[in-house]
Amino acid sequence: MRLQEWTIQEQDLLIQFMTTNSWPYHDISKPGRELLEKSIEEGGYASDDVKTFWIENNENEKVGIVKVYDLQEDVPLFDLRIADHFRGYGYGSRALKKLTQYVFELPEQKIRIEGHTRHDNAAMRKAFERAGFVKEAHLRQAWFLPKENTYYDAVTYGMTREDYLAGTTTPVCWEERALYEKSIPGFKEEFETERLLIRAPELHDSMDVWGAISRSMSGLRRFTTWAQHDLTIETTEDYVRQAVAEFIGRKSLRFHLFLKETGEFIGCAGFHMIDWEIRKFDLDFWLDTKLEGQGYMTEAVKGLTDFAFEYLQAERVEFHCDEKHSKGRAVAKRSGFELEGILRKNAPSANGRDLRNTCLYARII
Repeated sequence: MRLQEWTIQEQDLLIQFMTTNSWPYHDISKPGRELLEKSIEEGGYASDDVKTFWIENNENEKVGIVKVYDLQEDVPLFDLRIADHFRGYGYGSRALKKLTQYVFELPEQKIRIEGHTRHDNAAMRKAFERAGFVKEAHLRQAWFLPKENTYYDAVTYGMTREDYLAGTTTPVCWEERALYEKSIPGFKEEFETERLLIRAPELHDSMDVWGAISRSMSGLRRFTTWAQHDLTIETTEDYVRQAVAEFIGRKSLRFHLFLKETGEFIGCAGFHMIDWEIRKFDLDFWLDTKLEGQGYMTEAVKGLTDFAFEYLQAERVEFHCDEKHSKGRAVAKRSGFELEGILRKNAPSANGRDLRNTCLYARII
């Protein structure tokens, strides 16, 4: 992958790129041609203070652009955009590494480079972290979106020249960090069992997730609240984006399951309702119905529960399900969970039409 400097002769190509892709986390999600032409004319993409680069992959495809500006200052900023079709393949983090190299090799010896994004832009935040940037600020209700008349939180990431030259990442030292590190241990985001690859969700999984859910909808609807309505490709992408964001924030840890032999996506399993203080995790899972009866979910649940005790320092893992959910109950039993009680009429059924009895299973150290 490489950065190739944009030239004014490529104006129409740039306009086509900007107008045919969607930018949901930017102030203007669908910029028009006139606005772009005006910005180009005023030096918004190329001047003494601004340079724009195409992000090209090894097949010479233009997968995105990155614009670095405030080049007359000691601290340049940038705007990174990846085309819809190429999102979720790691181009963002690799482009950031290339851009960082460019900035710190300028003769003016810039002291740092920084970027800003909305707090819910999980893909961009992951790109920052993978490129070695450090989260330096969280600004509450600082990002106004005129179209929605809504304020979002904003986050700032940066890298210093010292870190770049040393090849290190120096976290910001603040009081909250010590509490955070005490509560949440570091852990790997990918591991394997005998037949499965289990890893953190990524946005490019969306089509696979949508296909598996679509095939399995009739079975999922019986015991799953979120499956009561048909999911479109767009709503599934939102579902996966939320899973990525919550994984990054350690609010929930939903893992995606793949067959090691073929790489096929087969389902999802992970933890929600996490209490990091007492190390208690609620287990949840679903499987593509075409793979049922082969022991994959039992293998995944056993692997994830062992992972929780070994890497998340879990004291307790719980599984709650409808008393009528015989398949879920069977997985829990085969995975070493004990039935601690049945709570009678304590929660709405998945379709909300009546009350269910809830089985409470648990494993402890």
